[in-house]
Amino acid sequence: MNLSSKAPSLPEPSCLKISHADPNIYSAITHRLLFHISRTRPDTPIVIICVGTDRSTGDSLGPLVGTTLARFHSPLFHLYGTLEDPVHAINLEETLSLVYEKHHNPFIIAIDACLGQSTSVGCIQVVEGPLRPGAGVNKQLPPVGDIHLTGIVNVGGFMEYFVLQNTRLSLVMRLSDIIASSLYSALKQWNLHSKSAATREQ
Repeated sequence: MNLSSKAPSLPEPSCLKISHADPNIYSAITHRLLFHISRTRPDTPIVIICVGTDRSTGDSLGPLVGTTLARFHSPLFHLYGTLEDPVHAINLEETLSLVYEKHHNPFIIAIDACLGQSTSVGCIQVVEGPLRPGAGVNKQLPPVGDIHLTGIVNVGGFMEYFVLQNTRLSLVMRLSDIIASSLYSALKQWNLHSKSAATREQ
């Protein structure tokens, strides 16, 4: 992807929604993430907050993504929320306070599971604007993120807690792998672009 500032800037829709079975899903999500990340300054701290808990199969998407990203030991981002140290309803507000205390004007990418229509199960969404965690289970939690990614893990609208508990782990694992890989790829590409742009300016 050409991230040159000389290229014409084309408006893109604020939301990408794509099925995990789409053969182009990795490139589509990476491209959309680059579109959002490229609007930040090169020195902006990137913070990834993976929301969820390992106590519920459906709600473990965020911590699974966080655990995968943690294995990269990458300096490209700051990570909150793993299987071992999850970010959930009880500690979300505290985590956000910590993030803003430690990082100056961060660009926050939030990740969470969500419920949706039956035809949307298995889709991943990349959305501009904050995530509103807990909305599907009637919890009032603070909004999170400049952009957010959600994986639609099951059908919503009825007995949400029960549905999340009875979500197939195979689907959650598949979605978490796609999100983690695409996000890491986008951050690496943005870092390379930022370095090459800085070199040209010298």
